[in-house]
Amino acid sequence: MFPQGIASSSLAQGTLCKCPDGGIGIRASLRNWFPQGIGGSSPLLGTMKNITVEKNSSGKRIDKFLKEEVFFNEKISRGEITRKIKDGNVLTNNKKIKPSYILKENDEIEVNFEKESGKLVPNKNIKFEIIYQDKNIIAINKPAGISVHPSKLSETNTLANWLVYEFPGIKSVGDEPEIRPGIVHRLDKDTSGVMIVARNQKTFEELKKKFKNREVEKKYLAIVYGKMENSKGTIEKSIARSSNYKKQIIAGRKTRTKIRLALTEYGVIKKYKKYSLIEASPKTGRMHQIRVHMKSIGHPIIGDKIYKLKNSKDGLFAKRQMLHARSIELSLFGKKYSFSAELPEDFSEIIDCLTLLNKN
Repeated sequence: MFPQGIASSSLAQGTLCKCPDGGIGIRASLRNWFPQGIGGSSPLLGTMKNITVEKNSSGKRIDKFLKEEVFFNEKISRGEITRKIKDGNVLTNNKKIKPSYILKENDEIEVNFEKESGKLVPNKNIKFEIIYQDKNIIAINKPAGISVHPSKLSETNTLANWLVYEFPGIKSVGDEPEIRPGIVHRLDKDTSGVMIVARNQKTFEELKKKFKNREVEKKYLAIVYGKMENSKGTIEKSIARSSNYKKQIIAGRKTRTKIRLALTEYGVIKKYKKYSLIEASPKTGRMHQIRVHMKSIGHPIIGDKIYKLKNSKDGLFAKRQMLHARSIELSLFGKKYSFSAELPEDFSEIIDCLTLLNKN
């Protein structure tokens, strides 16, 4: 039943033991006993219930521990592990915890990982504008209100669902093709604009490298509160997860979550009486980066329900954050690409409204 070297005597010693519920208790760390990882053919996957943390694993984040010490040879990303922790599929000492929870010696971890059955459902009923396509990439204009990929396979109204319908060969491309086929970068659900998708694994790896090395030039348009004093500027403020893990924050001395460098350049295109239209260029790719940075300097994006100033009222009736990915430029396999996405109707209408107000 067990790999060679784990004899039945180990059970008596308490290394591996039967749990009252029929599961199997495991003393961490597991890497020494399962050098190939806990793979799909292992009897422990699906039946494993309890892990007792040993001294050499204390001090680690639970999401990192599970990825590196338990599921290190599984086709499961740290992001997926994080989602499962948030969904309550991992308990520590019988309590729901955050992915950032720091393990202590003798913590009892209960894991209930059951991979979703089924596949990403193709959806032909969503429409995306294809800006450009060739054998390696697809450039699309994502409308606001549509997620890039589902959080669960039962969800069907996302870009990923449309991609597997329109481009069936993309199903096996990427780090998590079962849920994010071909997707190298993302836009928030309520952010519109241009995105690039890889059509094959070679292109995916190359694009991933270019995004990581900051070799992709991205420009966004945003409407922000207030008449900005400076015509251009640079915001260099590190970003981290908030303590409740629900949003990003500007990192401070007391920040406990992982701190990441974040850099955004911006320029003012047009100043209105109480608002400004800006172009923002993120030089790093942090989640919600532009939204967090603009709020940090007192000019949050209008319509943003998360990153807003207290008691701010939106007289323009924006139904979502007015943030649009205007263009992407990069070189790929010796060829230069430049893609742009036209402003959506709701964004244009607010600009027209501001122009009228400026005349009065």
